[in-house]
Amino acid sequence: MSEEKNNPTAYSADNIQVLEGLEAVRKRPSMYIGDTGPKGLHHLVYEVVDNSIDGAVAGYCDNIIVTIQEDNSISVQDNGRGIPTGINKKENKSALELVMTVLHAGGKFDKDTYKVSGGLHGVGVSCVNALSTHLKAEVHRDGKIFNQEYERGKPMYDVKEVGVSEINGTIVTFKPDPEIFTQTTTYNYDTLANRLRELSFLNKGITLSLIDKRESNEDGSDKMDVFHSEGGLQEFVKFLDGTRSALIPEPIYLEGIKQGIPVELSFQYNDTYSENVHSYVNNINTIEGGTHVAGFRRGLTRILKKYADESGLLKNSKVEVTGDDFREGLTAVISVKVAEPQIEGQTKTKLGNTEVMGAVDVAVGEILGSYLEENPKEAKTIVQKVIIAAQARAAARKARELVQRKTVMSGSGLPGKLADCSSNDPALCEIFFVEGDSAGGTAKQGRDRNYQAIMPLRGKILNVEKAMEHKIYENEEIKNMFTALGISVGTEEDPKALNLSKLRYHKIIIMTDADVDGSHIATLILTFYFRYMRELIERGYIYIATPPLYLVKKGKEHEYAWTEDQRLSAIQRLKGGGKEDSVSVQRYKGLGEMNAEQLWETTMNPDKRTLRQVTIENAAECDRVFSMLMGDEVAPRREFIEKNARYAKIDI
Repeated sequence: MSEEKNNPTAYSADNIQVLEGLEAVRKRPSMYIGDTGPKGLHHLVYEVVDNSIDGAVAGYCDNIIVTIQEDNSISVQDNGRGIPTGINKKENKSALELVMTVLHAGGKFDKDTYKVSGGLHGVGVSCVNALSTHLKAEVHRDGKIFNQEYERGKPMYDVKEVGVSEINGTIVTFKPDPEIFTQTTTYNYDTLANRLRELSFLNKGITLSLIDKRESNEDGSDKMDVFHSEGGLQEFVKFLDGTRSALIPEPIYLEGIKQGIPVELSFQYNDTYSENVHSYVNNINTIEGGTHVAGFRRGLTRILKKYADESGLLKNSKVEVTGDDFREGLTAVISVKVAEPQIEGQTKTKLGNTEVMGAVDVAVGEILGSYLEENPKEAKTIVQKVIIAAQARAAARKARELVQRKTVMSGSGLPGKLADCSSNDPALCEIFFVEGDSAGGTAKQGRDRNYQAIMPLRGKILNVEKAMEHKIYENEEIKNMFTALGISVGTEEDPKALNLSKLRYHKIIIMTDADVDGSHIATLILTFYFRYMRELIERGYIYIATPPLYLVKKGKEHEYAWTEDQRLSAIQRLKGGGKEDSVSVQRYKGLGEMNAEQLWETTMNPDKRTLRQVTIENAAECDRVFSMLMGDEVAPRREFIEKNARYAKIDI
């Protein structure tokens, strides 16, 4: 035994660790909340809010207030029943303490208490407690106020009665632990606002408020938003389609229990060419879709095809209509409540319950069948849209084939402007899409040719938000992007799916000038990726380069600065005991102003550069923002720019 102890490779009974209570959460936080970056930080709030929402779904709560305190701690208050504080006979502890300190403890397991729940199966609030330096739970129940506080998940004292109360409800205040959340503990107001807005649409009748005590309005009051929806998903669809022209006056809406499963859905057609289906299970966004989305698509195709055939509207169309054509220009939100959800997929966001497919299919069939019969004018408009979509699909297929044929016929198939790298391993290779030939030339000189490829783009690419699909594949710059990346369209399972089997780079970096035009080009490219190559973003392959804004120089010493604060501190450091005007500052208007060495040092060298990874936090919000920024409606875009302009330092 003593030999084993001295031998570091030995494996004995003493090596087996038992993690007590919430230690497991602190040891492996990502297992419970996804990650320890900004996403996981905001997830803590959602866990506590989900608890209150579950109470609201059960019919006991209709008002939830989330407050960001000055020190970035969070308070969540609701007017529900209040967490029980009595002694649990089995564990001989207060129920409040059990909920806050024991994994897999909660009311969600008792089928009589909660039919469905959006929380993480009793993991939720105890995880929040474990990952906070301090948490205080205040319960108003049975005319009394009860308190308990915790440090990193451990109770500081037993649950105690501290006063009388005329209200019921729970207030949870917590401060995330910087030891766990090493990247940031600062909450983003817009991220929280988007999620609360989403929850208000998904749970109509509930009022969700967000208060930010870190920021004041001009009149001195706290920054605040209140979200409340009476129309539920119908209002959600209108909100998402705010900048698109609807083809029918009101979104089609259904709410009811089908085959024992609560189903709520709403959808409408607009004048665009993309399908935007957003799906939820127990208020959780299922980004990868699942059986509820499959059921929706099946029901939609079945009913519309039957109607179009019977009405004779397809007679004169010279193209074959498929299921995809019925979904072009469709915005839909599907929300189902499932008692035992089976979640699958790469990112654990795909519903696997087979019984849900039939339930949603029936729901769509019922509502759409009667809608088409009762509204023949709108029905005709929808079918005409479908025929246009089928014609466009045929044209797009030809255009795609042309792109792919060209690739095959031209030997290597790579665009002439592409300066490729020597490595063939996609995991090591990266490609820079650079604005203009001159910057492209500098980048080619400065790069490491072993693993860095450069592809200059000429001017602004096509705005895909407003273009029909076949026009996109005819665009020279977009064709070059497809061929440079080695991506084709169409797999064995799905003719419209992206085929990434021959993807040549796992880092795709957009490198544009740090000015208005550069930002516009970057947004156009991102719109294209979001609409036609979304999988690249979901897999984490898309990045944006951040070239510096300033070169601060004195004699042979120099520093680069990316922000105004960095510029000022660099001037202070370099001037030393001298005057400020002894330091020269160069403002880089574009990449072309840097030489190859400077570009490598600041923007391309993996050891020193800063790359911003493009992620999709909230698909519904991304969809809305892209259609608003790149669509035809000017007013919402102006409002958005005015709201966010204060973050931008613009050189006149």
